[in-house]
Amino acid sequence: MATLGNPTNTIAVLNRYGFTFQKKYGQNFLIDSSMLEKIIREAGITKEDTVLEIGPGIGTMTQYLCEGAKKVIAVEIDKNLIPILTEDTLAAYDNVKIINEDILKLDINRLVEEENNGKPIKVVANLPYYITTPIIMGLFESHVPIESITIMVQKEVADRMQVGPGTKDYGALSLAVQYYAKPEIVAVVPPECFIPRPNVSSAVIRLTRHQAPPVAVDNEKQMFALIRAAFNQRRKTLTNSINNSPDLNFSKESVEKALEQMELSSTVRGEALTLEQFARLSNLLGFRLR
Repeated sequence: MATLGNPTNTIAVLNRYGFTFQKKYGQNFLIDSSMLEKIIREAGITKEDTVLEIGPGIGTMTQYLCEGAKKVIAVEIDKNLIPILTEDTLAAYDNVKIINEDILKLDINRLVEEENNGKPIKVVANLPYYITTPIIMGLFESHVPIESITIMVQKEVADRMQVGPGTKDYGALSLAVQYYAKPEIVAVVPPECFIPRPNVSSAVIRLTRHQAPPVAVDNEKQMFALIRAAFNQRRKTLTNSINNSPDLNFSKESVEKALEQMELSSTVRGEALTLEQFARLSNLLGFRLR
């Protein structure tokens, strides 16, 4: 079994199986061993850990995870990659379970219950751009027991996850991630570290799950509806954005009154508010989803 993480061995495996890259899955395989080692290090993988890897590809990072973790659950959507993983690149490891499924359709809570007795897992993934947000939000919103998520994403998406108010990258994703976890970019990865080369730089970001949310909010669902409304029409005032939202049922007057209590202008835009201010606004408005 050849260790992956360099172009020669990766290409040899792909040729052996006549594998062709699927654009619809956004496949870009890592071919830089020092970057792979850094990801494992930053994810803090130990022999105590059960790791969920989303999108193992041909098993490049999975090999490193299997060496470092107690157990690895690798979920791969592309059925053409399953023979490569089971017969070749991961055949030597007895601490890996390969699942051919769409991660968005998988009951991860049940999986964690079955594979790790419901104890927190670590998630590691090299995620395609188009599916990054639904995967991360799916993991957080379904309250899967997770210690941390260490993921490779497009750099601009990683930037968006860790910025604060008043910047152009600040938005619903920033607030959602920061409500659930502490985000920290741990590496920037240039296009030449992948095959095929993507057109943009990537970044590895570690999201360390908060033990408890950093803000006190009476209704999480409503707060996120307010956040979505604010950024769906980010050029409008917050009052108008909330008033136009099909998910919310507040009069302009009630929003203006709440903003006044918070000593904010009635013409303030959502992009100026912190997570704490969105939580307070939601609490002041009381619960009224449509």
